[in-house]
Amino acid sequence: MVLTPGPNMAYLVSRSICQGRAAGLVSLGGVALGFVFYMLCAALGITALVMAVPYAYDALRIAGALYLGWLAWSALRPGGRSPFQVRDLPADSRVRLFAMGFLTNLLNPKIAMLYLALLPHFVVPDHGSVLAQTLVLGTVQIAISVGVNAMVALAAGSIAGFLASRPVWLNVQRWLMGGVLGGLSLRMAFDTSR
Repeated sequence: MVLTPGPNMAYLVSRSICQGRAAGLVSLGGVALGFVFYMLCAALGITALVMAVPYAYDALRIAGALYLGWLAWSALRPGGRSPFQVRDLPADSRVRLFAMGFLTNLLNPKIAMLYLALLPHFVVPDHGSVLAQTLVLGTVQIAISVGVNAMVALAAGSIAGFLASRPVWLNVQRWLMGGVLGGLSLRMAFDTSR
């Protein structure tokens, strides 16, 4: 799931390409803080609140599906762009990079759904503290996500250069990303299980 391109990866790649690896890693710090925020929400029972309020889960699920559908359309529409396509962006300060990384992750429906809908399914109350289990699962997910995204941020320039010199590969990557996001969007939209 971490390897599926989404808003976080697109933001990290764009910043790494435009401002260098250090900017990508500062942005990743903000993204990581967003993961911690969602993990704490899940651990402290906000998940239960979302599940208990009628239609709250469905509203979150449909909003996430619509957002993923929009991302898929952005990639697949005529003239759509890959997150690895080089483009000029204005340079931002480290504080802004960190804040935008945090905000990008908070508004990422894939992460919201992961923590609010998927992660609780792996917590078994009979196996000990629900809080401890949620924190351990969340920490493992954060470690994997930060590790993978750090590698993507560090390699973004090389990946972008490789794809820029091979337009067919850039197109394949764009269609693959759009297809995966579109599939996730449809699955999320039509999944009525809680």
